[in-house]
Amino acid sequence: MASTVEPHILVIFGASGDLAQRKLIPAVYDLYRGGYLPEHFALLGASRTDYSDEDFRQKVVFENEFFDEEKKQEPKLKEFAKLLFYQDLKRYDGEDDIKKLKQRLQDLSKEFTTGNRFIFYLSTPPKLYSTIPKALAASGLNKPADGWARIVIEKPFGYDEASAKQLNEEIQSVFPENNIYRIDHYLGKETVQNLLVTRFANGFFEPLWNRNYIQSVQITAAETVGVGSRGGYYDESGALRDMIQNHLLQVLAHVAMEPPIRADAYSIRGEKMKLFQSLRPIQGEQVAQQVVRAQYTAGHTKEGDVVAYRDAEGVPDDSMTETYVGMKFFIDNWRWAGVPFFIRTGKCLPLKVTEVVITFKNPPQAIFASYDDYAMKCDNQLIIRIQPDEGMAMEFGMKVPGEGFRVKNVDMDFFYRDLTTKDVPESYSRLLLDCMKGDPTLYARGDSVEAAWGFVDPILEAWEKNEAPLVMYEAGTWGPTEADDLWDGVGNTWRNPPESLTEDKHYTKL
Repeated sequence: MASTVEPHILVIFGASGDLAQRKLIPAVYDLYRGGYLPEHFALLGASRTDYSDEDFRQKVVFENEFFDEEKKQEPKLKEFAKLLFYQDLKRYDGEDDIKKLKQRLQDLSKEFTTGNRFIFYLSTPPKLYSTIPKALAASGLNKPADGWARIVIEKPFGYDEASAKQLNEEIQSVFPENNIYRIDHYLGKETVQNLLVTRFANGFFEPLWNRNYIQSVQITAAETVGVGSRGGYYDESGALRDMIQNHLLQVLAHVAMEPPIRADAYSIRGEKMKLFQSLRPIQGEQVAQQVVRAQYTAGHTKEGDVVAYRDAEGVPDDSMTETYVGMKFFIDNWRWAGVPFFIRTGKCLPLKVTEVVITFKNPPQAIFASYDDYAMKCDNQLIIRIQPDEGMAMEFGMKVPGEGFRVKNVDMDFFYRDLTTKDVPESYSRLLLDCMKGDPTLYARGDSVEAAWGFVDPILEAWEKNEAPLVMYEAGTWGPTEADDLWDGVGNTWRNPPESLTEDKHYTKL
C-alpha cells in the first residue's frame, strides 16, 4: 500500500489543539504501524503554542491519553515520534511566520527527501479557513515547483449558503478545486462506504431500491451527551448546522444517489450533487409542518444527570438553539417520487447510535391476517448500523412453529467485526490515506456543499423569523412527541434502536 503514496510532508495547523491530539496524530500513527505511509515522510505541527520538537513529541505522542497503553509500549511508537516536528507561529498569516514555516519545510524536504509535496491540514477555528490558504499562496507554498500541495479543511464549511460560497471562492482563488479536500469524518466510516456496495453490487437489492418497493427511509444519529462546557460554541450552530447539513445529508446521498458510471471520485461526487439538487425545498409554512426543532430539558441519560440546555455553561437563558431536529422531506426525481424520507438527530438521547432504516412495502394483500393481526404489521426492514456495533440486519416475517399461520419478525444479521481479524479502520485514518493518495472520492466537493446549505437555509430562515415553534424534550428520551407526528399517514414510525444491532427477542440463526 505504501508504494501508492508519494513521499510528502503532512503539516497540521493547530497541532496543539484537541482534534490533533484526539484524532489526527493517532490516525497517522495507525497508518504508520500498518505500513501505509511512504518510506519518506514527515509530520510538521504548526500552531501558536511555544513547543520544541521534543516538547511536541512528548505532548502528542508519549503523553497523549488517546493512545492506549498497549500502543504506548510498542517500539514503533518511538520510531514514529522521530518523524514529528514542530514550528511555532505567532500569527498564522504573519509574513515572518510563514517564511519560517517555508524554510522549515524546505529543510525537512531535504532531510527526508520528500520533494516539494505537502498536505496542509487546517485543524483550526473556521475563521482561519480562508486566512491560511492566502498566506500559503503569498509564499508560493500553494504551488510548489516540481511537486504538489493539497489542503484539508474541517467542518463547518461556512455558516450558511452565502458564507459557503464566499469561502469556496476565496480558497479556490489560491488552490484548484481538485487540491481542496473538505473532510467529513462520517464519510470515512466503513458502513457509510458500504452503502454503495450494498446497493450497486447486489442483484437482489438494486432492483428494489426505488419508489416501487420502498415505503420510507429513515436516518437516525443520536448522542447521549449534552453540550457540557461547549455551550457557548454550540449555541452558535445548533443541530441542523452541526449534524444535518454535512454528516447526515452526506449519508443520505449514499443511500439515495443514482448509480455512478464507475467507482471514481468524478462519477460518485457528480451523482451526489444531482441528488442534492433533487431535494424538494422546505420553505415558509412547510417548515412548521415538516421540521421539528427541540431543546432538551433536565433529565437522566447514560452519562448521568443532565441539566437543561439553557442551564449549561455559556448558553443564554432564552436560547432558541435546537439540540434536536426531526424532519420529513421528499426527493423529486424518478427513483424516489413520493417516498418520504425522515432524518432525526439529537443530544441527550438514550443511546449513541447512527443507523439507516429502509422499510419495504408490504405485499398488496395480507392473506395471513385472519390468523394473526400482527401479520398486518409485518414490515420488512433493512437496518444499516453505521456506529457502533457496525453491521446490517434484515428483518422479515417467519411462521411461528405450531398451529396456523402466526407470523413473527426475525432478523438475519451481519457484523463488520466478522469480516476481518483486524480492527475496522478509524475514519480519519482512511480519509487521511485517501488524501495522501490524491483520491477525493470521500471528500465533499465545493458545489455540493453549497447545495446542501441551499436545502437547509430556508429552514434556518423560518426559525429566525419564529415561523416554527421550539418544543422541549426531557434528556434521556428519544425526543419530543411532535416528531412522531411527522409519520402521520405513512403507516410506520421511528425505529428506536436497541443497544445491539439486533434485539435478542428477534434473533434467529438461519
